[in-house]
Order: sequence, then C-alpha cells, then structure tokens
Amino acid sequence: MANVSVLGAGSWGTALSVLLHDNGHQVTIWSIDENEVKMLREKREHELKLPGVRLSDDMEITGDLEYAVRGRDFLVLAVPSPYTRETARKMKPYVAEGQIIVDVAKGIEESTLMTLSRQIEQEIPQADVAVLSGPSHAEEVGRRLPTTCVIGAKTRKTAEYLQSAFISNVFRVYTSPDILGIELGGSLKNVIALAAGIADGLGYGDNTKAALITRGIAEIARLGVKMGGKIESFTGLTGIGDLIVTCASVHSRNRRAGYLIGQGMSVQEAMDEVRMVVEGVYSAKAAARLAEKYDVSMPIVNEVNAVLFDGKSPAKAVNDLMMRESRSENSSLIWDE
Repeated sequence: MANVSVLGAGSWGTALSVLLHDNGHQVTIWSIDENEVKMLREKREHELKLPGVRLSDDMEITGDLEYAVRGRDFLVLAVPSPYTRETARKMKPYVAEGQIIVDVAKGIEESTLMTLSRQIEQEIPQADVAVLSGPSHAEEVGRRLPTTCVIGAKTRKTAEYLQSAFISNVFRVYTSPDILGIELGGSLKNVIALAAGIADGLGYGDNTKAALITRGIAEIARLGVKMGGKIESFTGLTGIGDLIVTCASVHSRNRRAGYLIGQGMSVQEAMDEVRMVVEGVYSAKAAARLAEKYDVSMPIVNEVNAVLFDGKSPAKAVNDLMMRESRSENSSLIWDE
C-alpha cells in the first residue's frame, strides 16, 4: 500500500483518487479551491464535475499543499494544464529528492513550447517525473468501466512501480520510455478533437469524422517523430487510441467545445458552456508554432487556429482543407513504374 496525494480535484483527479483507493492505497486529495474542499468533505462526491462517484470516508480532503506533498510515496498532479507550472512552483519546497510526480494532464505551454513534464522538471529539478496518458475519460474510470493507459517514465523501475500502483481489473496499465511521444499525442489530439467537434456542429457525418481522425494522427505523428518521439507511441494508446476517444466521445470537453463553435458560438461562449478547461484551445497556438519551428505540415491544426483566433468561419475552414493541392496519401510509398 502506498501513501498517495492527488493534487487537483477536478473530474480526472477525483476519478484517479477513487481508482487508487480501490487498489488499497491511502489517498489524500488536494484542491486550491476552499469551496471545493468543503464540498468534497461534506458531500463525499464532486457534484459538479463527477456526480454519482462517491469518495470513501477514509479519503482525506485538504487545502494544505505542504501537508499533501510531504512524505508521500508518490504524487499525482492532476491540475489543468494552464496551471501546471504555477502549481509545480508552489510544490517545490516540499518535494523530496527523488520523489515521484505523475502528471496526468495534457497540454503544451504556449510561451515556451514545453510539455508538462518539462515544465515540472524545470520547476522541481529534484523530482522523478512520470506521465500517465491514454483513452481514459474520467466519467468512465470513475464508474469503473474497463480502461487502458500508459505510464511513461525515465526508468523501468519507476514505470513498473507506478504500473503496479495503478493497475487493476478495470484499469490496465502499460509502460513506455517515450515520455515525449506520450505527451505530444495527448496534447495535440485535443486540437484535432476541436476540429472533429466543429465538423459535428456543422452537421457533417461519419466520413468527415473518420477523415479528421486519420489525417489528424498523420499530422501528430509527423510532428512528434520530428521532435524525437517514437512512431509506436502515435500508433498506440497514447496516439490513435486517445485521439479516437476524444474525437468521438460525448464525454470529451474538446469535442463538445468544437461542436458549440460549429453551431455558431464564440470560443469564449463555448468554453463557458462546457464549464471545464478546454485544453485544446490552450494547446492550439503552441501546436501551430511547433509545426512552424520544425517545418512540419499541419493543415488541420492551422485551420483550427484560424477558426479559434482569426475569426474564420468553420465552414470556410473545412472547404479550404478539402480544396488543398492534390497529393499522395503517403510520400514514403513508391510506385513500381
């Protein structure tokens, strides 16, 4: 049994807290929001973000960051990606040398183009930083529906330790050394999911969705491999697997926000309606800048940015994608004659 703190009490943090408690671990949940702490203590469920998923009475809820961090066997960092660096900076004084931090959010910092694990390492250099990612909506993990994910870590020892902590009969966990590939797949798929949602909002069908998923993973893999990620990560759970679930699921906040934009809402109106952080909006500009930096073609990402930030109509964006210059599907395939 491990003594674990989950930092961040949103839907994903709450679901993972329940999972870890089910696995026999001692779990403390930390939130920066005093009202959230009070609600979780009194109601024993997150009524707004994960209703119906009960927190056991022996799970601690705290707003004291030092208490949540010191002396824990490992920490699960589950705050939304825009707040990762700030939270890591506040954690630093309390993190022991070699203490494991598992980041479970997905995003890229626009100002630095850093993945979340790199931000944490920069703020807390003494930590052993790992990541957990894959097709895993909190609503289903909280209901104990079968799910598979991947732990990425620098060493096999850390990866296998975390694998044993998270794995259960409803939560299968694989390991991988490709932290960069895992994080790029997890963050960039949110941008493609916005595009899938926009297409749904415009009333397009399954053909369109399949095209966006397939060409979307092609864009993600092109960039990811150019940056040093491994192709296996993009063809696996943290690439195509996560992309499929985020583009297709009713639980996906990115798809939902895209749908509302396709229906005519502004970006801000859509995010207000979703009432959770839409991480694809925060990663979209970073994705476009990475594409430019590494000289990689990412037309879907570019059109999403045009819709989000330049006032381009979603219908015009789709038309421009369809009418781009003709080309072969895969330039590595060679004609015999």
